[in-house]
Amino acid sequence: MTLLTPPPPPIDQAEDEEMLVPHADFVPEGPQPMEVAPVEATNAVDAPAVEETPSGRFTWAIPDFSKLNLKKQYSEVFNVGGYKWRVLIFPKGNNVDHLSMYLDVADSTTLPYNWSRYAQFSLSIVNQIHSKFTVRKDTQHQFNSRESDWGFTSFMPLSELYDPGRGYLVNDTCIVEADVAVRRVVDYWSHDSKKETGFVGLKNQGATCYMNSLLQTLYHIPYFRKAVYHMPTTEIDNPSASIPLALQSLFYKLQYCDTSVATKELTKSFGWDTYDSFMQHDVQELNRVLCEKLEDKMKGTVVEGTIQKLFEGHHMNYLECINVDYKSARKESYYDLQLDVKGCKDIYASFDKYVEVERLEGDNKYHAEQYGLQDARKGVLFIDFPPVLQLQLKRFEYDFVRDTMVKINDRYEFPLELDLDRENGKYLSPDADRSVRNLYTLHSVLVHSGGVHGGHYYAYIRPTLSDKWFKFDDERVTKEDMKRALEEQYGGEEELPQTNPGFNNSPFKFTKYSNAYMLVYIRESDKEKIICNVDEKDIAEHLRIRLKKEQEEKELKKKEKAEAHLYTIIKVARDADLVEQIGKEIYFDLVDHDKVRNFRIQKQLSFNTFKEEVAKEFGIPVQLQRFWLWAKRQNHTYRPNRPLTPQEEAQSVGQLREVSNKANNAELKLFLEVAFGVDLRPIPPPEKIKEDILLFFKLYDPLKEELRYVGRLFVKGNSKPMENFEKLNEMAGFAPDEEIELFEEIKYDPHVMCERIDMKLSFRDSQLEDGDIICIQKSSQGQSSEECRYPTVPAFLDYVHNRQMVRFRSLEKAKEDEFSLELSKQNNYDEVVQSVARHLGLEDPSKIRLTPHNCYSQQPKPQPIKYRGAERLTDMLVHYNQISDILYYEVLDIPLPELQGLKTLKIAFHHATKDEVVIHTIRLPKQSTVGDVISDLKTKVELSHPDAELRLLEVFYHKIYKIFPLHEKIENINDQYWTLRAEEIPEEEKNLGALGRLIHVYHFMKDPAQNQVVQNFGDPFFLAIHEGETLEEVKIRIQKKLRVSDEEFSKWKFAFLSLGRPEYLQDSDIVSSRFQKRDVYGAWEQYLGLEHSDNTPKRSYAANQNRHAYEKPVRIYN
Repeated sequence: MTLLTPPPPPIDQAEDEEMLVPHADFVPEGPQPMEVAPVEATNAVDAPAVEETPSGRFTWAIPDFSKLNLKKQYSEVFNVGGYKWRVLIFPKGNNVDHLSMYLDVADSTTLPYNWSRYAQFSLSIVNQIHSKFTVRKDTQHQFNSRESDWGFTSFMPLSELYDPGRGYLVNDTCIVEADVAVRRVVDYWSHDSKKETGFVGLKNQGATCYMNSLLQTLYHIPYFRKAVYHMPTTEIDNPSASIPLALQSLFYKLQYCDTSVATKELTKSFGWDTYDSFMQHDVQELNRVLCEKLEDKMKGTVVEGTIQKLFEGHHMNYLECINVDYKSARKESYYDLQLDVKGCKDIYASFDKYVEVERLEGDNKYHAEQYGLQDARKGVLFIDFPPVLQLQLKRFEYDFVRDTMVKINDRYEFPLELDLDRENGKYLSPDADRSVRNLYTLHSVLVHSGGVHGGHYYAYIRPTLSDKWFKFDDERVTKEDMKRALEEQYGGEEELPQTNPGFNNSPFKFTKYSNAYMLVYIRESDKEKIICNVDEKDIAEHLRIRLKKEQEEKELKKKEKAEAHLYTIIKVARDADLVEQIGKEIYFDLVDHDKVRNFRIQKQLSFNTFKEEVAKEFGIPVQLQRFWLWAKRQNHTYRPNRPLTPQEEAQSVGQLREVSNKANNAELKLFLEVAFGVDLRPIPPPEKIKEDILLFFKLYDPLKEELRYVGRLFVKGNSKPMENFEKLNEMAGFAPDEEIELFEEIKYDPHVMCERIDMKLSFRDSQLEDGDIICIQKSSQGQSSEECRYPTVPAFLDYVHNRQMVRFRSLEKAKEDEFSLELSKQNNYDEVVQSVARHLGLEDPSKIRLTPHNCYSQQPKPQPIKYRGAERLTDMLVHYNQISDILYYEVLDIPLPELQGLKTLKIAFHHATKDEVVIHTIRLPKQSTVGDVISDLKTKVELSHPDAELRLLEVFYHKIYKIFPLHEKIENINDQYWTLRAEEIPEEEKNLGALGRLIHVYHFMKDPAQNQVVQNFGDPFFLAIHEGETLEEVKIRIQKKLRVSDEEFSKWKFAFLSLGRPEYLQDSDIVSSRFQKRDVYGAWEQYLGLEHSDNTPKRSYAANQNRHAYEKPVRIYN
C-alpha cells in the first residue's frame, strides 16, 4: 500500500448515478435520500474554506480478493490534512448486489464530542487492463460523530467486479484508490441568522430543502407575498387544511419571527403525510404545482390574476413552408422557461438554441393543407416576457445510450444583468411590443448539490436587488458575496492547488456537483412595483390576531421551559377521570396521567396553598380533600400507594416532590380521594386505619364486551369477599343476591395476569393491598361460547392486550389501504391467512401470500413471507425496533407451498421469422434442468417448423454471456438481473464444420461526451461465419437477418471489437481472420460490431428499476 501526495488528474468516468449514503449494517429498501438530517453542517464546494487544501492519494492493493470471508474490510490508516482516514469496503456488498465502498474517519471513536471535518474525495476501483475503464466516483461530506463514514452503497455491480475478463481482478488482486482533499469549514452551530442577516430560515422536515429554497425565493418577491396576504381567509379556517392560510402564516412568521420557521402546517395543507416530507421532489415541479393551486385559489378574489401578472409570458410557435405560401402560428403561455445546459456555455447560448430554426425536409417534410409534403421551417419566438422571469436549467436529462437519467454538471454561465432585446430583438416575434425594455436583473439563484438520485437544495437571494446577497440554506441564513452566488454556481470542474512541491504537480480536479438549477430575474422597469413595501396593514386582522396569539403561546412555552426548574407540575387524578377513561381509552391500570388536570405550582409554596387551588378548581373544600401518592410497582403497574401524612402536607411542594419522586423529574402524581354522603355532597374522608385496604373496582359485561369503572371501597383486611357481596352488588348495579365472580388485575406487560379471587379467603390472605384492582362480573357458569366470545375477565383482557388492527394492501397497489381486519397479535400464520381469505371470499387460504412492510421506506419489503415462515402476527409486523400495522397480500394461482417448491423463470422468446418478442413465465420444480425448461417452452411458443431446436441464453447489457447447457439445474439461475432469452438454433449453425465458427454480433454506438466510449444497445445475436468469407458476404446475411432497408443499412459501419476497442473493417476483409484466438476468456468481449444510431423506442425511466423503487410525482391534494 502506498500514499502519494498529490495525485495525478482523475480518470474520466461516467456520470455518477449512485446515492451517497453513510454505511449501515442494514440498508433500508427503496429510495434512500441523501438528506438524512436537516442539520447537515455544510455541503458541496460551498463550504467556506481557508485557502490551504491538503490533499493526497491512498492506494490499497487487496490480494486474494475473491477469498475474503469478512462482511466488511478496512484498509490501513492513512493521513491527509492532519487527519486519520481509512477505506471501508463490503466485498460482497452491504446487503446489495454491488460492491459497497466508503471513506471512514479512522479515529472517530476517540475524537472529542461534537467533532467534525469536511472532505472532498473520490473512490476508485482500478481497471488493471485498461485504465480508462477504471470506475471512479467522487463526492463531498461533512463527517461527524453521527456520520463518521460516507460513500457509495452501490459502487459497482459485483458481476462486473468479479468477472475476470473485465480487468478489475487480476491474479485475484483488487486495487482501490482514494483521493482526499480536506477543507476547513465555518462552524454554524451558534449562528444567529436573524441577528446576523435580518432574515430567518425554514426548518427541514426530512427532505424538504427543495421546498424551502423555493418558498424563500417566492417570499422574497414582495408583490407575491402581498398578494398571498390579501387572499381571503377567515378566523375559522384551519391552516392545516387551507393552503392560503398556511402560506400566509408561513410568510408572516418569516417576516416577524426571530428563529427558524416550521413548514409542517403548509405540507399538511398540501395533504402530504410524513412519507411525502421524506421524499425529495423536484423544485421545478413543485413550483408549477404550487402556482397552479394558488392561481386556482385566487379566482374570484381581489388578487385574481396575480400569478399571471407576475410569471406569465407568451411565445409563438410558427411554421412556414419554403416553396409555397403556407404559414401557421400558435400563441402559447408559459410560467417558466426550460433552458438547455448541455452544449450551451451560457444563458444567451440557451436562448439562441430555444429560438433556433428547425428545417423540415427529406423524410421529415411537413404535410401542409392543400399542398401535400413540403420543405418548411419551424421555430419559436417570444411575444412577451413576464415581469418575473423564472428560468429552469435542464441539469437533469435522460441519457438514451445509458437508458437512465443523468445530471449535467457542465459549466454554465449566467449574468447579473440579462438583456433579452440583444441583437435587435432576435428572440422577439414580429408581434412583440418593442416599446417594452426586456432588461432583467438577477434576483435569486437556486442551487442543487448532489447527483441524480438525491442531493441538497439551497438558494442565493438578494431581496432588494442591492449588492447584498444572502444564502438561504434551510435553517441557516448567511451573508454572501456576489462571486459565491454567481461564478461558484456555474458548475464545471474545480481545480485545487497543490501543497507539496516536488511531487507530480498535475492539477487535482473535482467535478463541482453544486450548481445553479433555477434562476429568477426581475425586469428593471418593473422592479419598483415588484420589490414593494409589505407591512402589517397588508395582513388581515384575524391573521395578525391568530399569529400573535400563536407567538405569545410560543413565548409562554419558552418562558415556562426556562422557569421549569422553579415549578412542580402536579397531576391530580380523580374518580371522574377513572370513569371517563376506563373501558374507552384504557383497559389496564387506572388512569392515563397525561390526560388528567395538572397544576403548575411554585416549589417554595406550601402544599396547603396547592390544596386551595384544588378547592377553587373542583369545588372540594380543603378539609375534605385527601391525597394519595402513586407508586410504580415491580410488575410495572402504577397504583395509589398511601395517603399523604399531615407532616408531609405541611411541607413545601418542592420538598414533597423530592420525597415522592426518586427519578427527580418535575412532576408529582396524586390521587384525590373525596367521600360523598347520601345527598351526594362531599363529606370528610373516613379515618384510615392499618387494617383498611383501599380497592378499586371495574365491572365486566361479557355479553356487551364492556369494561367500566364502578368505584372504590375500603375493606377490612381480615374480612372475606363473600362478606362484602351486598355492597359489591350495589356498586355493580346488580340485585343483592346476584352470584358474582371476582378477579384481581395483577399486570399486563408483557402478558396479562388476571387471577380469580377465592371468595373464602380474607383479602389479606389473598395478598391484596392498597391500590389493587378487582374486576367484577356475573357468574360465568352456564354461559356458552355461542353467547359470548370472551366469557371471563381474563379472556377479555387477553383479547384487548393482543388485538391488532392490520391494514391490508394489494401488493400491486402498495400505497392504498384496501381493507382492515382486527386480528390478535398471537394469531399464527394459518389464522392470519385464513382471515384474509375469508374477507376476500377465497376458498383456499394457501393461495394467499403476504409481504411485510418496511417502516423506513414506507414500502413493501423485497422478500415475501414464506409459507408458515412467521410464527405469529407480531413476527410479520415487526421491522427492526418498530411495529407496523400494514401487510401486503397477493392472490396466487397455485398454493404457496407448491409455488415455493418451484422455480419461476421469466424467458423472452425471440421468434425466428417474426419481429416479435414474447415473455413467458415458466414454473418447474427446482431440480429441473434447462432441457426441461426448453421442453416446457416448446409447448407454449410458435415454432418455425415442428423439429426446431431451442437454446437458452443469458443476456446482460446487450451482450450474450452464456449459452446454458441442457443439463444445468435451474435452481441457481438468476433472472432478476440478467435477461433469459430463448431462440431457435438456425440450421446454418448446426452444420458449421471444422472451419466454420460462431461469433458474437452486437449493435453499438460511440458517445462523444464519453471519450468515444462504446455503448452497446439492441438485441445481440450469434452468426455463423465460414473460412475465407469477406465482410461484404457477411453483410448480406446480416441485412437479411435483421430486415434493414438498403438506405438505412448503407449508413452502418462494421468493426471488430476486443475489450471495447473498435477496429473498423473494409468490405474485402476476411472476417474469420479476426476471430482466430479461441482461448480468450469472455468471448463476449470479442465481437463483430454494427455501428449505427439507436432508433428503437426507449423504455420509460423506471422500466428496468426494482419493483419498489419508483419516482413519485409532486402532488398537492387540497
